[in-house]
Amino acid sequence: MAQKISNNPLKAQLFSFLRDLEANNQRDWFQAHKQRYEDALKEPALRFINDFGPNLRRISPHFNAIPKATGGSLFRIYRDTRFSKDKTPYKTHAGIQFRHKQCKDAHAPGFYLHLQPSGSFIGLGIWRPDGPSLKKIRQSLMADPAGWKEVVGDSRFAEAFTFGGESLKRPPRGVPGDHPLMEDLKRKDFIGVTNLSQKRVLAPDFLDDFTACCEAGAPLVRYLCAALEVPF
Repeated sequence: MAQKISNNPLKAQLFSFLRDLEANNQRDWFQAHKQRYEDALKEPALRFINDFGPNLRRISPHFNAIPKATGGSLFRIYRDTRFSKDKTPYKTHAGIQFRHKQCKDAHAPGFYLHLQPSGSFIGLGIWRPDGPSLKKIRQSLMADPAGWKEVVGDSRFAEAFTFGGESLKRPPRGVPGDHPLMEDLKRKDFIGVTNLSQKRVLAPDFLDDFTACCEAGAPLVRYLCAALEVPF
């Protein structure tokens, strides 16, 4: 049997680097291993972003795949420690977000890939929307409950994703306590998540696998875009 040709730039060295970084999360260590970071993580991740771009445009032309380490789809490896008790300077995961072109930050509709030795996953939807956006999404659910049920009940979506994120403990203000979509209306995040093994991430066809998952979850992103009045 012929060996399958890989179109996956992500290699085992990426996870090996992240494990070592977790054990040596110090500036001196990172500077001494900066080239390893470039070779094992940064450059492969940027290649993945670039290679996914045409696939993303087929899903929707309104999302960005920007192969840049600053101001692009790859999140910075450096942690913002200004308001955190944890002062370790580096993230021990790689984050890639393909967000909507009309949105400026991570709190936006999009597709996300999280790479971490102990917990890689694909996420899509919107994480921690601001107050006005969250209000629009909840209003959409209440105005079109059938449309929401159609999205989350779709067989491809249900097979690939479970809902993640946080929820309120009590009903949101202005929502009847007996509303049939109460558990969804209490959500702070509207994100579908599928967990990934390291073996799956490193498979030769992972780019195709990731694309298929994004296609399966696209109805959720489309629904959220409609609620926020941005094009899909």
